[in-house]
Amino acid sequence: MISQFFVLSQRGDNIVFRDYRGEVPKGSAEIFFRKVKFWKEDGEGDAPPVFNADGVNYFHVKDAGLLFVATTRVNVSASMVLELLRRIARVIKDYLGVLSEESLRKNFVLVYELLDQVIDFGFVQTTSTEVLKSYVFNEPIAVDADHLQPLGPAAIFMAKRMPVTTISKSVVANERGGRKREEIFVDIIEKLSVTFSSSGYILTSEIDGTIQLKSYLTGNPDIRLALNEEVSIGRDGGSTHDYGSSFGSGPVILDDCNFHESVHLDNFDIDRTLALGSTDGEFPVMNYRITQEFKPPFRINALIEESGPLKAEVTIKVHAEFPSSIVADKIMVVLPVPTYTTRVSFELEPGAVGNTTDFKEANKRIEWGLKRIVGGSEHTLNAKLTFSQELHGNITKEAGPVSMTFTIPMYNASRLQVKYLHITKKSKNYNPYRWVRYVTQSNSYVARL
Repeated sequence: MISQFFVLSQRGDNIVFRDYRGEVPKGSAEIFFRKVKFWKEDGEGDAPPVFNADGVNYFHVKDAGLLFVATTRVNVSASMVLELLRRIARVIKDYLGVLSEESLRKNFVLVYELLDQVIDFGFVQTTSTEVLKSYVFNEPIAVDADHLQPLGPAAIFMAKRMPVTTISKSVVANERGGRKREEIFVDIIEKLSVTFSSSGYILTSEIDGTIQLKSYLTGNPDIRLALNEEVSIGRDGGSTHDYGSSFGSGPVILDDCNFHESVHLDNFDIDRTLALGSTDGEFPVMNYRITQEFKPPFRINALIEESGPLKAEVTIKVHAEFPSSIVADKIMVVLPVPTYTTRVSFELEPGAVGNTTDFKEANKRIEWGLKRIVGGSEHTLNAKLTFSQELHGNITKEAGPVSMTFTIPMYNASRLQVKYLHITKKSKNYNPYRWVRYVTQSNSYVARL
């Protein structure tokens, strides 16, 4: 049970506000934003997703730069409320097509109609886009998505392979001419957590994966989604040292997984197929976790050593371990340097294009940005540091570790694959568009000095 729900912009503007029970003061949105904005200044880092202030419990999640917030005075399940906020954000995105401040302001009547159906007097009624279609009658007002940042992990390579409008259209609105384009998207999204030792060995590695489905199909046809048959659940199901290739054969061992409530698992143990009825909107078909050893897409080597009484030199090498047919983008390498660093000069390899280097003096770190990295290539950054005082002890204890963020379209480290996507035909001419996409991102990618 919640008392209030509201959505705030990055500036703290109140875009949507609904008070269901009248138990919490009206100024709660301002109180919440002040707490979150100045939390760092209290020396405690970012505000946690759940906290209490003046007897009011605040729950929040961030999506597309917007803060989705719920308040209550009673003791409720924190995980339930956070999941509710995520589902509300998803439902709004399903209806509006684009989740942004502009789309919410243009469609506030529709958003309030959705909220009144999702929550009644603080109690959840439904978060299903398919169910809400029977009760919500306002049509979404389209927002021009050309100038908006693509939403969702898989959207980053959308423009290269299909029209951008496919990711930013409403699941309930029709195309021009009154017809609806029949298509379905399946995204395999994997986030990697890897820690390398100073000598380049892997200390820890983990994959958090999601199979995400977004359906624009009408008539609720049955869908069958088949995974590679080498998938097993549990640590006793195959070799843990056969890396193979990112799309090659070999066992895929899931430590654990869970499925959406609409998924039927009758044949999953037999042939690794998932059966589900078509539901409008976007939802995770399956979440999984892998700690089986895998071949990381990047190797990072970093070295820092003294070069004089008040000087040191840094060398960072990044080697792409994936095939040359694949290109990574949005790469950022960050190295914290000693707090008494006053100046940094950079030297890039000859012919480097699209690289950026910066010394953030306020938080004492080096940032190296690479626009793109082709598989099989190696890139090097050299930096010279100048200090305001002499070193006292080992410099590696004062600097690092190196962290890296990246996105790799059409690549997955686990080798989990969608072998086929079968949709029940309603007629001989029914042939909807099917899109299966892969994307790998960094979650925590760190190399020690």
